[in-house]
Amino acid sequence: MDPKDIVDSAAQLATEAQALAAKAALLANQATQLAPGAEHGMGFMSLFTVFVLACFVGYYVVWRVTPALHSPLMAVTNAVSSVIIVGALIAASTDVFASKLLGFLAVTLASVNIFGGFIVTQRMLSMFKKKQK
Repeated sequence: MDPKDIVDSAAQLATEAQALAAKAALLANQATQLAPGAEHGMGFMSLFTVFVLACFVGYYVVWRVTPALHSPLMAVTNAVSSVIIVGALIAASTDVFASKLLGFLAVTLASVNIFGGFIVTQRMLSMFKKKQK
């Protein structure tokens, strides 16, 4: 193949891809407008249902973990809590008092979770150390 033909076909493919992306964006915009409740976002009951289901799933996942997997699970929990702290700091940086209060509460609870997780992990790992005589 001639390099000029390759360049021409690549340019044509790029133009077709750009047109296809524009059509996909238009279709996504139309689908968003047709979705029920799109003008108000998710309703309270939908969000509350997700919260309750997450509580049940979390409860059953944590209580069915074998002791050998407890330390890795705590490490992952600490990582998730650090992401929660970042989101809470963003929420606390707004001018709305309720967001500041909930952000402060989230930072406090996630910090307790992180430090408690490190303490529990340290105690679990110390159980595997050889005891000095």
